[in-house]
Amino acid sequence: MRFVLIAIVVVLLFGVGIGVRALRAGDKAPAVGTQAPDFTLNSQEGKPVSLRDFKGKWVVLYFYPKDFTSGCTVEAHNFQRDLAQYEAKNAVIVGVSMQDENSHQQFCTKEGLSFKLLADTKSAVSSQYDSVMNMGVVKLSARHTFLIDPQGKVEKVWFDVKPANHSEEVLAALTQLQSGSAGN
Repeated sequence: MRFVLIAIVVVLLFGVGIGVRALRAGDKAPAVGTQAPDFTLNSQEGKPVSLRDFKGKWVVLYFYPKDFTSGCTVEAHNFQRDLAQYEAKNAVIVGVSMQDENSHQQFCTKEGLSFKLLADTKSAVSSQYDSVMNMGVVKLSARHTFLIDPQGKVEKVWFDVKPANHSEEVLAALTQLQSGSAGN
């Protein structure tokens, strides 16, 4: 019995260690003040979308683990709820995860989402933005957000995202940056 308990503790500690390493993604992410790496991925409509398509607009580029999960649904709903406020600030919301276009289309339809969700099925863009959680046999996009200015420069980065109030955080940062009083 003692051996079983020790084995369970080791597995839990090892599993937690993997989780902590996965959640520490961001060491090589595009830094504030640098040009955001361009990319092209298919949207939920199956059409290619590039970061450069949004030149002249603020971009909220958010990475999220998986369609239809509770935290991801809350985060998406809150961005959708606040979409008019983002649009009034010349900003677009763009979500990225590793599910395919079909999953994104179903998620948008079921949840009433009207902004772009991009399919990073090969994890190339999530990797480029150092936003990958490697959970052993499964890779997921890490919950990270990049606020990119109209010239394509990274203005703010969030690595410790709490889905429930994240949209409000991003709106507050966008307001500060646009007023010129941001403290990075």
